[in-house]
Amino acid sequence: MAKDKRFERVYSQGMGTMEIWVDKETGVNYLYRQSGYSGGMTVLLDKDGKPIISSIVE
Repeated sequence: MAKDKRFERVYSQGMGTMEIWVDKETGVNYLYRQSGYSGGMTVLLDKDGKPIISSIVE
């Protein structure tokens, strides 16, 4: 897995300031938000507070 990228951007809104990334090993979805010189990433949760997990395609 050293050569492969673990995370894949699957959605982008605006000029790259809001994105959804998927961990290709676990399928967990993350929201990345950037504004100016700051940014942050957090796990996306469903209505029950559980992480959103995408199916992994190999």
